[in-house]
Amino acid sequence: MTDSEKIQDLEAKLAQALTRVSELEAIVLRLSTPKNSQNSSIPPSTDLSRKNQSLREKSTNPVGGQVGHEGHSLKMSNTPNKIEKIYPNFCNCCGKSLSSSVFALSARRQVIDIPPIEPTITEYQSFETYCSCGHRQVGAFPVGVDNHIQYGENTQTLAVYLNCFQFLPFGRLQDFFAKVCHLSISKGTLENIVRRTAQKALPTYETLRQVIAVSFFVGSDETGFKVNGSKFWYWIWQNAVVTYIVAACSRSKSVITDTFPEGLPHSILCSDRLAAQLSTISQGSQICLAHLLRDSNYLIQSENNSWATDFRILLKDAIKLKQEQAFYAKNNPKVLEIEQRADKLLHPQILDELLKDKEKYAQTITFFRGMLKLRHALFHFLYHAQIPFDNNASERAIRMVKIKIKVSGQFKSLHQEFAIIRSVIGTAIKNGQSVFHAIKAMVQIPLNPIAG
Repeated sequence: MTDSEKIQDLEAKLAQALTRVSELEAIVLRLSTPKNSQNSSIPPSTDLSRKNQSLREKSTNPVGGQVGHEGHSLKMSNTPNKIEKIYPNFCNCCGKSLSSSVFALSARRQVIDIPPIEPTITEYQSFETYCSCGHRQVGAFPVGVDNHIQYGENTQTLAVYLNCFQFLPFGRLQDFFAKVCHLSISKGTLENIVRRTAQKALPTYETLRQVIAVSFFVGSDETGFKVNGSKFWYWIWQNAVVTYIVAACSRSKSVITDTFPEGLPHSILCSDRLAAQLSTISQGSQICLAHLLRDSNYLIQSENNSWATDFRILLKDAIKLKQEQAFYAKNNPKVLEIEQRADKLLHPQILDELLKDKEKYAQTITFFRGMLKLRHALFHFLYHAQIPFDNNASERAIRMVKIKIKVSGQFKSLHQEFAIIRSVIGTAIKNGQSVFHAIKAMVQIPLNPIAG
């Protein structure tokens, strides 16, 4: 081998080595960028650093209450339930009695408290008599008074309220009733109260499903939980006025088709990029931009790619437009500029450039292909006031499930009953209704109403 051939061989090996070094550097960079709640969909509780990881930009407003904000404080009542009058008996200076003095009110102080809770037992006595016609007539008990002894509406409502809204497990709920309310209730009875309330709410629950089925906008999400060690999923469909939650043993498309056999043909469906969600029959899709911002953050950190930075800026600019105005006409210059930038960033030619260094930009390429496929689902929110740019409302609604699980560990049973009751509670909150009174309305429904 001549010297020239040796040099060419060494140069070829060097080029191969440099290429391999570049590939390994990309892998090291990717592996050295751990996923957290800022650059992925994992929960903040798993972050190694628990400091605030919000995607929200730093505000120029001062910390605390803003100028013009109306403050609120505890106010004294003009009609107190009880008045304790305090008169001085003697003079602290000379010791003289003040019993014959004329007094004037100088100050008032009020203490707000709750009296000790004692159960009230109401006995219903039914009397009978005989009519002159010979018929034996018996006094009818009120509707809902079905057993020789039972717990009343307020007790049942409080049990469901504390279990399904305040997330007290049945053991702690039993202790609350015993120690605070002086009322002994077994865990089995508490479970039966929740089960009966959910059964009474089934017609309302079905109505909520029907409202979702014909809604123009629907947000959807899902989260995992365990029932006696087995994996289950809570699915949620919601909009500005309705929340509908389903417990299922699967995260597959079958849950959607079982719940909505005809799909959601009237709806723009907002979700993350779960394939089952995207396969829902609908009028259109809106991808959650909060998820995309986190994904682009990870690409910027792990692969240091300028395309991901430009795409993140595009999303932020589109969100800013939404915050400035509820919706735009399709020929508005501002949204046309956003759409044109998106087309430019998602041009197949850029993908070809990324593929030239596919080892270094492997995850960017995967994300790019996903965005190319979902190009039509990026900016629906700019054209409709009802459509948000994120799916945070669904995540907030389903977060209540996570809180319940963190408090109780897992479900032993009643997971579907919890979904039914939480659907009604979530809907009540969205419509400005009292949660306690919404639950009481469910409790008051006769379990087996008499027809006619």
